[in-house]
Amino acid sequence: MTETMTDILPSYVQGEWWTPDAAAAASATEVRDASTGDVIARVSTEGLDLAGALEYARTVGQASLGELTFHQRAVLLKQFALALTERKAELYELSSRTGATKQDSWVDIDGGIGVLFTYSGKGRREMPNSKVYIDGNVENLSKDGSFLGRHIYTRLPGVAVQINAFNFPVWGSLEKFAPAFLAGVPTIVKPATPTGYLAEAMVRILVESGLLPAGSLQLVSGSVPDLFDHLRLGDLVAFTGSASTAERLRAHDSVQTGGVRFTSETDSINASILGTDAVSGTPEFDAYVKQLVVEMTTKAGQKCTAIRRAFVPEASVDAVIDAVRARIAERVVVGDPRAEGVTMGPLASIAQRDEVLRQVGRLEEAGGELVIGSTDAPSVMHADGSTGAASDGAFVVPMLLRFADAASPALHEVEAFGPVASIVGYGSLDEASGLVARGGGSLVTSVATHDPSVAVALASGIAAYNGRVLFLDRDDARSSTGHGSPLPNLVHGGPGRAGGGEELGGIRAVLHHMQRTAVQGSPEMLTALTGVWHQGAASQPGGVHPFRKSLAELRIGDQVVSASRTVTLEDIETFAEFTGDTFYAHMDEEAAAANPFFPGRVAHGYLLVSWAAGLFVDAAPGPVLANYGLENLRFITPVSPGDSIRVELTAKQISPRETDEYGEVRWDAVLKNQDDEIVATYDVLTLVAKEQAPQPA
Repeated sequence: MTETMTDILPSYVQGEWWTPDAAAAASATEVRDASTGDVIARVSTEGLDLAGALEYARTVGQASLGELTFHQRAVLLKQFALALTERKAELYELSSRTGATKQDSWVDIDGGIGVLFTYSGKGRREMPNSKVYIDGNVENLSKDGSFLGRHIYTRLPGVAVQINAFNFPVWGSLEKFAPAFLAGVPTIVKPATPTGYLAEAMVRILVESGLLPAGSLQLVSGSVPDLFDHLRLGDLVAFTGSASTAERLRAHDSVQTGGVRFTSETDSINASILGTDAVSGTPEFDAYVKQLVVEMTTKAGQKCTAIRRAFVPEASVDAVIDAVRARIAERVVVGDPRAEGVTMGPLASIAQRDEVLRQVGRLEEAGGELVIGSTDAPSVMHADGSTGAASDGAFVVPMLLRFADAASPALHEVEAFGPVASIVGYGSLDEASGLVARGGGSLVTSVATHDPSVAVALASGIAAYNGRVLFLDRDDARSSTGHGSPLPNLVHGGPGRAGGGEELGGIRAVLHHMQRTAVQGSPEMLTALTGVWHQGAASQPGGVHPFRKSLAELRIGDQVVSASRTVTLEDIETFAEFTGDTFYAHMDEEAAAANPFFPGRVAHGYLLVSWAAGLFVDAAPGPVLANYGLENLRFITPVSPGDSIRVELTAKQISPRETDEYGEVRWDAVLKNQDDEIVATYDVLTLVAKEQAPQPA
């Protein structure tokens, strides 16, 4: 171990880098290389103006993010991802000092960058290019349509404080930052001290990119003992760490009575079930063993999603143990991740190593038999390629404990947060489901089975105890992202002991940073509030056809009111013959009349929609580039031969694309008959140029 004086790790607050004065720095906490024990950083927040950082986020950060739409924020997320990608070699180099192998670093660093890319794409595809997000359909609250209600989401007015764990300093930060940023809420990220230098490097790259809106991201390197005393309504905290710490934070007055939102993702005794059909020799058995070893050794088992409990049919316990032992012997090399060939590095710190060994001792005292691995100091591969004693590194080897008593409380309550799992046999699927439930709520359980009946039986018994359930079989084993890999598209969180939060989950996580509010008013008022035209609001029929207008010229409420067209029996029969749709309601008068929905033969709904396009379209080339679909189509009133239809088409929502020369226009289409009854309603989606194309000379 080398003792060297190192610079203190800075924080980034109120738009500048900050370090404590010399007196405070002298007593800073030392952070050491996980493999060698060398001091690589010192950490202190003594003298940091935390209250000022929070207020800076609430004022400067809120103002800068508030100027941007969802799409503009989404574009920035992609630019952040590209900036980190250009310099990720720097992050990989630092990551090795945390004990991470190249594969571990890929999960953390590239995984975090992938979250930014994903939220950038989802923000542009699934959210409007505006600042308000609409939830659900409009509710008509009056007979004449003059009083409406609907739900909207607007961003919280405070700051998102994100307290992260040591195991994923990059991914853990970015998976919280991305949805908060997309929502328009500024972030203060507080990484765990043992690996905070990697989070600091990530933030530094973003700051140096010049892309961050002022106040949108701040970094506190070190402890925040009085943090909750400075929080207030409109702020929120996302915490990753131990269940005991989460409960202590949740009990603070600012959360209990002050209105501060608190979500946590905590230690989770996750399980993996080998199905009764997945006997030795099946692809499912092999996939189960491979996955168990991967989860024990990736990040040296320091994952909140790692498998802690392996439940297998009683007859398969010995076979699984033998297969796991063989795979570890063949594939796992413990050592300094900078050495060629090492597949599992050390734990993040000596303190973490000692805690893991202590928890293994508790499991042994409760009846767990250590059938793979040892708690003795291991021989490991060093950075120079030599093999020998672990010296000052935080090394342990993979360990599997066998429990004879499946009801042992320790099996379901004690977590050794390292390369440690326990195995126990079960007798029936109901028993396996009950064992999962004993964990008190988990982030994930996986099931290896090729039998749909086994999957259905287990899903009904375990889904309510998990945030995610993975079904693994021969059909998806090669493409599966694995038991322990949260994806930004899907919920990451879990009930009970797992904390009850939803860290990711696509747009759900964005909305977590926003307030849902029911708004009521006239169609005109709701149009102004939402940026979406509502039936009954002012419209502008006549004049220049809306299809002749570019996005720069088009306005919400611009409208086409078409002429009428009469439907004949010949039209119906021609359409039926041409399309092959000879459904009896269109071709058999007697059968159609016997149908309770029709007065007799009626026109095809798709004939009417096709005619509607002919009634409202402007055929000449112009700003409208393409029709790319219909949504929410409903047929309401049947149309008989002799009836006539007309269409009212109104510009409902205009969404320019930030990175293209065109945007999307949603049109409200209403078909009415000669009696002014509504025949059909739907939305027409078009792509429209932002500017008029130059006219030829």
